[in-house]
Amino acid sequence: MTAVFSHGRLRLYLLKLLDEGPKHGYELIRLLENRFLGLYAPSAGTIYPRLQRMEAEGLVSHTAAGGRKVYEITDAGRAELRQRAGELEALESDIRASVEDLATLANEIQDEVRGSVRDLKRELSQAARETRRGGGRDYHWEFQWAGPGSPTRGEPASGSALDELEKRIDAFAAEVRQLVRGARLTEGQARTATRVLDASLVTLRRLFRG
Repeated sequence: MTAVFSHGRLRLYLLKLLDEGPKHGYELIRLLENRFLGLYAPSAGTIYPRLQRMEAEGLVSHTAAGGRKVYEITDAGRAELRQRAGELEALESDIRASVEDLATLANEIQDEVRGSVRDLKRELSQAARETRRGGGRDYHWEFQWAGPGSPTRGEPASGSALDELEKRIDAFAAEVRQLVRGARLTEGQARTATRVLDASLVTLRRLFRG
């Protein structure tokens, strides 16, 4: 759970969302994900137990519709919202700040990934030029991509360039693991990093498959 929802604040925000109208659990998850620009989404295991506790406390009730439980706020829930109006205002402010921080982090990671891919293309292009000058075909793995100044389809990279690439991959994986293990990531940061890694893999697939 993202840090802004510690100490019962997620319950408060769920009451706020339900005060806007009845919703089932999946809708609440999607609304929270949208609020955080897709950088954080609570799991079902986070949302549904809280809804059950809130129902046991009389703050919400539910009806069955289409095989789903649709929750709505009760008078007791609205009374709690009124009592905690100041906390809700502070929570909204913290959410805005958290979204800005997560967006900045995502942009920084994406910039680093784009820079790494540019470096990789440049190094492989240089290796291909060296191979052409030497007339050698000392490695069987071939790479390809389209773009101005890029190697033509099927030209082989040199063994030394690919050895260096393997080392870079190992070093990259080791550093990412070290960063993850040494950091106290929020759920939103973990999801952002996962998406960046997925995007990097897509880029590399395009790079090598053309």
